[in-house]
Amino acid sequence: MPFETAETSLNEMDLSALLGSRLCHDLISPLGAIGNGVELLAMSGQQRGPELDLIAQSVTAANARIKFFRVAFGQASSEQRLGRSEIAKLLGDLSGLGRISHHWQIAGDQARVDVKLAFLAVLCLETLLPFGGEIVAQDTPEGWEITAHSPKSRADLALWAALDEAGDAAGSITPAQVQFALLPREMARLGRRAKWEIYEDGGLIRL
Repeated sequence: MPFETAETSLNEMDLSALLGSRLCHDLISPLGAIGNGVELLAMSGQQRGPELDLIAQSVTAANARIKFFRVAFGQASSEQRLGRSEIAKLLGDLSGLGRISHHWQIAGDQARVDVKLAFLAVLCLETLLPFGGEIVAQDTPEGWEITAHSPKSRADLALWAALDEAGDAAGSITPAQVQFALLPREMARLGRRAKWEIYEDGGLIRL
């Protein structure tokens, strides 16, 4: 049977999520091995210099980002659940990478598909905080609300408008902005639509 006529249940979004999961899965193991190697060198009794410290810090940062990306860009289903402590740890590790602090104030275990949406929203909101700030996830009567605050917030309104187009207006989006194309598509798959606001010292996304 020619390849182009073979039937498949995977659509473009499913394939993208599988690719994200595969890349993150394959990268975590070697990074863990590097981290273990650094620990063994430190336990060997040799004096630990700035070179090993730099490697250890880089491995920690890369692990935190990849684990976060695995949820944001990887495969998710409504049957999969993530515990509150696991979500909080992922965001806590992410906070240690720079000038943005992340806070998860939503109680209980959650469907992985919903956490995926929240993490994509976090990535969108991070673009408002080039000089650092705070991102908080809360449960409100109107749904989950992810907010960003900083006295030096900066927004590209043309980029944010892509959230209203279910990804159709994403032609000029760069790789660093891919979350603005993915979030509306993922929301549309669930029959939902993200609402967003930008204000002087930050912004919010309501899922």
